[in-house]
Amino acid sequence: MIELDNRTSLQINESLLNTIASALSAKEIELIITSNEEIREINNAHRNIDKDTDVLSFPFEDMPMAPLGSIVISSWHVQIKAQELGHTTDDELTLLFIHGILHLLGFDHEVDNGEMREEEAKLIKKFNLPQSLIIRTEG
Repeated sequence: MIELDNRTSLQINESLLNTIASALSAKEIELIITSNEEIREINNAHRNIDKDTDVLSFPFEDMPMAPLGSIVISSWHVQIKAQELGHTTDDELTLLFIHGILHLLGFDHEVDNGEMREEEAKLIKKFNLPQSLIIRTEG
């Protein structure tokens, strides 16, 4: 189940995101939809990278009753990428959410041997979504 904090005017399909979240974890996930400026500040404060990004994931401690973690998504990136790639903002947000939740579950495309990309591809097919972040950047 997701705990949504939408700080923007972007419309969110909470039902689909909850379906995906519950298919992957029984733990609660905090989802923050924010501005490009705020995600840049968060990226700088927590990763020492002074630039905006599309999605950030922050896993919580693995303790009983603890949430899985937080996912922060830039509404600006959602809108720009959806327009650029010709799909809906719902599709783009869902792709970024899947990418974020896989990071919370311990996947890391920067160091793995394609496992995250494979898992992402399975979820994209299962939920009938367009190409993922990783797949489209490799293509």
